[in-house]
Parts: sequence; C-alpha cells; structure tokens
Amino acid sequence: MANPSNTGFDLSILSKAHELKSRIFFTIMALIVCRIGSYIPIPGVNPSVLSDIAAQNSQGILGMFNMLSGGSLGRMSIFALAIMPYITASIIMQLMTVLSPTLEAIKKEGESGKKKINQLTRYATVVLSAFQGFGIAVSLEALVAGGASVVPDPGMFFRITTVVSLSCGTLLLMWIGEQITSKGIGNGTSLIIFTGIVAEFPSAIIKLLELGRAGAISPFLVLLLFVFVVGLIGFVVFMERAQRRILVQYPKRQVGNKIYGGEGSHLPLKLNTSGVIPPIFANAILLFPLTIANFTKNDASGILNTITSYLAHGKPLYILLYISFIVFFCFFYTAIVFNPTETADNLKKYGGIVPGRKPGKNTADYLDFILTRLTVIGAFYISVVCALPEVLMAHYTIPFYLGGTSILIVVNVVIDTMSQVQTHLFSYQYEGLIKKAKLRDKKL
Repeated sequence: MANPSNTGFDLSILSKAHELKSRIFFTIMALIVCRIGSYIPIPGVNPSVLSDIAAQNSQGILGMFNMLSGGSLGRMSIFALAIMPYITASIIMQLMTVLSPTLEAIKKEGESGKKKINQLTRYATVVLSAFQGFGIAVSLEALVAGGASVVPDPGMFFRITTVVSLSCGTLLLMWIGEQITSKGIGNGTSLIIFTGIVAEFPSAIIKLLELGRAGAISPFLVLLLFVFVVGLIGFVVFMERAQRRILVQYPKRQVGNKIYGGEGSHLPLKLNTSGVIPPIFANAILLFPLTIANFTKNDASGILNTITSYLAHGKPLYILLYISFIVFFCFFYTAIVFNPTETADNLKKYGGIVPGRKPGKNTADYLDFILTRLTVIGAFYISVVCALPEVLMAHYTIPFYLGGTSILIVVNVVIDTMSQVQTHLFSYQYEGLIKKAKLRDKKL
C-alpha cells in the first residue's frame, strides 16, 4: 500500500531508487575523504606551537577561515586553504563575465561556453592557491610562540613544499567537489564547507557546556542560547524558502493539427539571492585589521591598536560596519548572479510575457524593481541573523561555530541538498507511473 507523504511523493519509492542510494553513498565517501585529509599536516610545522597561536587568534580572520575549512587551517593540514580559492576564482569569473565582452560572449555559447568558463576558473584557482600558499609559508616562518618557532627549519625548501602541498590540497578538494556535483547528490563545493562546519559543531557545543559548568555563564543562559539557536534555524529556513513568483504566460502556437502552449508558469525570485556570500566577505574585511594586530602585538602602532579596539566583536562600530558591508554585498552579488535584462530577453525570445508588461525593456525594469525590493528585505534578514550572534559571542564568549554565518551556510546547504533528493524521488515516481500506464495500455 502506498505511503504518501506531505512532500507529495511516495516514500516507498526510496527503497527502489538504487541510483539515488548510490549517489548518496558516493557523496558520503567523498566527504569522509575530505575529513581524513583535514588531519594530514604539511611537512616542517611544529603542531604544538601552531595550536597555541591558532587559539590566540581564534577571534580574528583566522577563526573565520578555520571555521570554513573545518579546522584544517588551525591544524595547518594539506586542506588548510579549503575550497576558498576556488570559490574566490568563481566569483571573480562571474564578475568578469559581466565586465568583459569577450567572456560574456563565451558565456552565451551554451554548454561549450560553460566548459570554457569552468576551465578558466580552474586556472585561476591554481594561481590563487599558489599565491595564498606562499603567503602562508612566509607567515609561518615568522611566527613564534613561547620562544619556539612554528617552522623549526625555515627556508626555500619549506616554502616550496608548503606551496605544493596547499595547492594540491585545494585542487583535490575542487576535483572532489566537482565529482560530488556530477556523480553524487547536492552541490559539491557547498557540501565540503558544510561538512567542515558540522564536524566542529560537537566541540563547540561541548565548549559551551564547559563554560556553563565552570560558571563563566549561567546554566539558564546556556539553555536560552540553545533555544535561540533553534529558533534562529527555523527563521532562516522560513526566509530561505521564501520567494516571489512572477506569473509568465506563453502564447498558443499551432504545429500541424495540434496546438501547443497557452499555459502559464512562474518565474521564482528568491528573497535571498546572494546566499551566504555577503556575511563571509563582510567578516573577512572587518577581521583583517584584528588579525594583523594579533600577529604584530609587539610592533603594532597605537593607531592600529585603537582601530582594532573599536572593531572588536560586539562593539557599535563593528556592528554598524558589519551590517553596512552585508547590505552592500547583498546588492552587489545579486546584481552579478541575476541580470533582469538578460532574463527579459530570454522570455521575449521564447514568447513569454509578464501580464501587464511589454516584452523587453519594460519587463526588465519591472523585474529589476521587484528584485530590488526583495534584496532590501533579504539584506535586512541576513543582517539580523548575523549581527545578533555577533553581539552574543562578544558578551558571552560563544564559540565561533555557533555564529550566524555558519548557521546560514548549514541551512542553505541542507535545503539545497534535500531539494535535489526530492527531485530524484519525484522522477522515480513519475517513471513508475509511466511504466504502469504502458503496461495497462498493452493489456487493453
């Protein structure tokens, strides 16, 4: 007997979805490889000294990138750069396709153009990872804690091995992410970041409970924080699923003796088109001065110390600038990923019209107007989700992994992955219905 669910598909199909199960298994095994690699250290580094320095700089930009790398940066493993160079290269290429007519023309070539853009993104990833790897090697050689150096034997050999190790680690993660996207389930790049964050959640929760047991924060506040996090997750899920559906109608057309078209569809515009990019970039910019000051405690000037004191977590200036950068990147990145003019031209090309709007420029202006209003609401929502945990972390020493950025990433990835799983289940259900219909026709 069928077991219908609220999502509209038969859950009994899951037992027959062999391809889906193999995709899920492949994804899990690939993510396990990523976690194993995050514990393989680069050669020539003293791990005990490095862990002390990582703990001292946990509230700076290193803390944020350590979170995105799943602790790999704090352990200085071969995956210390994580997938961030690839993400940065992808954003740069998206921006260049808007600014460069040549790349824009390549993008419009369809599937072949997409492959060319992906190949250029890989080349840019190699350059960025090598550049960042060299910067990390030079920085590690200069780090000293308790009279001991992080790199006992500095020199050109150490720099070369560090650049090669970190670059190869990033390229391996990039390849694994692409394999997950094509052969697994979900977006590979997002799942790699998701796995790193979730892997550190237990230690963050244990640290929070230890603070409560030690009396640093009251047990009632610990319970209140857990309720707050659960409520925040529910709010993020609701807002991430919210969208504005614009009605699009297609005219009827006759092909031979049959009439096609005439139906209506919807163009969905998400409330948060920019995703998790705005808080990540805003955090990186604001935490940079704090990181520089922590690395140069003995040589830091009074001006730098003054700036970092005002930009500390929870300070009014920090919160104000944080919200301002989030709003800016929300509008900036939305303008990159969604082009109203291009969308209006595609609708006009295929005969789609928005009721009450003329095809072409009038439709593009209407889409731009709707998107701007949605982005205002989305920017406000992201600002609230990210700013409130920042204030709590500053006053109650909450672990970085329980912040708004990590919650946004986790919720977005879970929603996207579950949507793909649901799509696969729907396809299997439709295939079963088609087979039953064919069998019934044959019997008749």
